[in-house]
Amino acid sequence: MLSPRDADRPDWAVEGRDWPHRDASRFVEAAGLRWHVQEFGQPEAPVLLLLHGTGAATHSWRGLASLLAQNFYVIAPDLPGHGFTDPLPDADLSLPGMARAVAGLVGALGRPPIVAAGHSAGAAVLARMCLDGSIAPRLLAAFNGALAPLPGAASLLFPGMARLLFLNPFTPKIFAWTADRSAAKKLIEGTGSRLDPQGVDLYRRLFARAGHVRGALGMMANWDLAGLHRALPDLTTRTLLIVGGDDRAIRPDTAFSVRDRLPDARVALIRGLGHLAHEEAPERVAEILCEEARATGVLGL
Repeated sequence: MLSPRDADRPDWAVEGRDWPHRDASRFVEAAGLRWHVQEFGQPEAPVLLLLHGTGAATHSWRGLASLLAQNFYVIAPDLPGHGFTDPLPDADLSLPGMARAVAGLVGALGRPPIVAAGHSAGAAVLARMCLDGSIAPRLLAAFNGALAPLPGAASLLFPGMARLLFLNPFTPKIFAWTADRSAAKKLIEGTGSRLDPQGVDLYRRLFARAGHVRGALGMMANWDLAGLHRALPDLTTRTLLIVGGDDRAIRPDTAFSVRDRLPDARVALIRGLGHLAHEEAPERVAEILCEEARATGVLGL
């Protein structure tokens, strides 16, 4: 019998009934959690680990994963507390805690990534894993990566506000009750992105589940981007920062200041796209990433 906490999480038989690339999905036990993982491509290809951002799930890769699978063996999990993956204990809801959990999954799968790519907070998790030595990819790619604190007072207010909302047991339920298609569309457009109706509906399904909302709030409430930002000069992994020029969630110029703190990094700016650039124009993002992988020697010319 499901506990009340499990009962308000997305159900694979309901929200996942026609999930994008459902035939690529499986469930894996690792690091004390049951993970939803999707895998694409030929097993002998270079391994690429994909991590979505806060509030998303594997559906975020519905256009991009199959394109990358032409050159890579792609592994894309739902992060803890998101989508169909179990939540972490509250004590482990931190950037290092999330990084340790994903490292446990990578170890269980036995497929260390040659390339690691993440969107927003997913990029922060991967950067932390590289710094910790739990993965050693030849290329790290950040899609509108959350690799620096929010500017000004927001860096202090945002985590505190998220923590207050997370600690209030009614907040996720209230948010879920109000998460209709119009609200999901408005939230997405607030990041500078425009998605097709299916893309909006997939986010709506997740936002309508209080357990998913709680997972997103918990992740934001315990996020120490200042510590990660201070450590960036030690990140020796070659890094590609792909940025949507219309991103309203993370200012595009942040990527250039992040680049200047990294030993080996470049920025690829895509004008006219927002925070979900990889969902708006997956072909363009795949092209840029594969070009960098060839330049790095991961893929043949």
